[in-house]
Amino acid sequence: MYQRQDEPSLGELFADLTREITTLVRQEIRLATTEVSQKTSAIGRDVAFLAVGGAIAYAGLLAIIAALIMVFAVFLPWWLSAFIVGLGVAGVGYFLVQKGIDSLKTLDLTPRTTIRTIKEDVEWAKHQTS
Repeated sequence: MYQRQDEPSLGELFADLTREITTLVRQEIRLATTEVSQKTSAIGRDVAFLAVGGAIAYAGLLAIIAALIMVFAVFLPWWLSAFIVGLGVAGVGYFLVQKGIDSLKTLDLTPRTTIRTIKEDVEWAKHQTS
């Protein structure tokens, strides 16, 4: 059977396919690395904001708590005033901790874009070999 020169041979086609799949895999790895890196960088920045904001808010909260204890102490004994304010603060703290835990449970670090493109690449490779 005679083969024209402008058409690649089966070996050349498989070599091209292998090169393309290798390039594709490398690009997918780079995409996954970039995607995870961006997400972890955003998480790190957000945690820093939380830490600094929390420290400043804590100082303000201590001042407010002291003022509340003093206000209640006008009507109640100091120990009872401190106990009531302490219970209120503990309740608010519990609520905030639960909210934070629930938020962290829903955090998704899965590189969705990479997974989607890998599925597309697998389909492409299947069509190339069929």
